[in-house]
Amino acid sequence: MSAGPAAAGPRRRTRRPPRFYFSLRSPYSWLAYRELLDRHRELAGRLEWVPFFEPDELSLKMLRAAGGDFPYTAMSAAKHRYILQDVRRLAAERGLEFGWPVDREPVWEVPHLGYLAAARHGKGPEYIALAARARWQDGLDVCDPGVVGGFGAELGIDPDELSGAARDPELREAGVRALLDVDRDGVFGVPFFTDHFDKYWGLDRLPSFVSALTRRFAAEPEPALAPAQSPRAPHGPSFDDGHAGGCG
Repeated sequence: MSAGPAAAGPRRRTRRPPRFYFSLRSPYSWLAYRELLDRHRELAGRLEWVPFFEPDELSLKMLRAAGGDFPYTAMSAAKHRYILQDVRRLAAERGLEFGWPVDREPVWEVPHLGYLAAARHGKGPEYIALAARARWQDGLDVCDPGVVGGFGAELGIDPDELSGAARDPELREAGVRALLDVDRDGVFGVPFFTDHFDKYWGLDRLPSFVSALTRRFAAEPEPALAPAQSPRAPHGPSFDDGHAGGCG
């Protein structure tokens, strides 16, 4: 007697695209972004880019209501001074101009939900380039809605849509979904890279992540890349980022 479909083995989990968790706050994330685009541009187009940001009170309430939480550890003054010194060294080694911005009462939904707004227009990479240049070269406050709105003219997006992204209920929900992914993937810092169950944390793990993906992609047929429509998967197969960060 046949056991029928019920006796079939457990269903395999669908393999999702590899991910790059990035933050517009983190200098190490900025350096990883530059390295991806300068050295691994084709591979960068096959990643799902997910923003990592410290939630404000509303986002945290929504996140917890959805069953998630956010990993947060306050940074000591000594660690902050070390990072400042370390990032200056790393930027100089890469020929990047760098200035440390001052964050006064930051609301990180402003730039990161602004990114999601740009991504739904297919302008995610260009937005990151402008935000990186504003923050790390021009010393501007990217948590100022006016600064984010100022990217609109160059991106061809209504400035009010960018500056008001943190007030957009749809983008708030998209931001919370990103934070749920942060929680579920066990992301505790950036840059953070995932490939199914494999995780890589930090700028110095980027080469290992790239090597692993290169080997896997070489052994698999390349999937067709559809035009970006979702704010959680903004990238297509190519980039035009304006070479932010002093590279040219």
